Amino acid sequence: MNSVHHRTATIDGHEIFYREAGPADAPAIVLLHGYPTSSFMFRHLIPLLAGDHHVIAPDHLGFGHSDAPPAGEFAYTFDALARLVSGLLDHLGLDRYALYVQDYGAPVGWRLALDHPERISAVVTQNGNGYEDGFVESFWTDVWAYGANPGPDTEPAVRAALGLDAIRWQYLHGVPDPSLVSPDTWEHDFALVSREGNDEVQLALFRDYRNNRPLYPRLHEFLRTGDVPVLAVWGRNDEIFGPEGARAFARDAEDAEVHLVDGGHFLLESHLDVVAGHLRTFLGRVSG
Repeated sequence: MNSVHHRTATIDGHEIFYREAGPADAPAIVLLHGYPTSSFMFRHLIPLLAGDHHVIAPDHLGFGHSDAPPAGEFAYTFDALARLVSGLLDHLGLDRYALYVQDYGAPVGWRLALDHPERISAVVTQNGNGYEDGFVESFWTDVWAYGANPGPDTEPAVRAALGLDAIRWQYLHGVPDPSLVSPDTWEHDFALVSREGNDEVQLALFRDYRNNRPLYPRLHEFLRTGDVPVLAVWGRNDEIFGPEGARAFARDAEDAEVHLVDGGHFLLESHLDVVAGHLRTFLGRVSG
């Protein structure tokens, strides 16, 4: 069993929590989590990678065990989250690494790649969107409306995403056998989102999400010209980021490897072995 260390580092005055495992001199992989979870979502994957890789999985500011300053004291944007992750990786001396992104981890990871393309050895996206194709309209209509015109008419629809039922849905929709998904997942996330003031943190990021879309053309250019291997392993039944979002990576990344799995948004909870199998084969190939 590969030991997982639970650490913190002070980055720009904020305590950032991260999980670390594997040999420090092994090829590095950075795991970036989505909403509404934390590096907790990688708790089972990290030991499976740590035998051959140096694994780093941070909690974004406002999530998990990282600091969560009130929204009135910190401007929560995806630019800001990416700067803190970049600062953590600099602090750890990582100048070359593969990225594994999911959900919110994708726009954070895309910023890391665009700011320092020379550092990225490979990209793995697991339901981490980078194309307009991936947005499922029925989910995103309310988010776009809130971002364009935040206020009492648009906020209630997105605030509902902070509730227990909505978080449970994120874990269970599209999963053929829901009994495979532990209730610990949504209970854990709901407890953290329900901390005093965290609702305003999450609403700020909902408002900012629309600012990720203008990055997509730059991401596509990076994929076309950067010669970076890409693996998209995706829950095909995801009703947030649909399977067309996975297939789209093959338009720009030469020889992109795309696997659609019969699962939902949080694929690691129901199909850990499948994802880990594709990931280890891919990393073994691109690292060899």
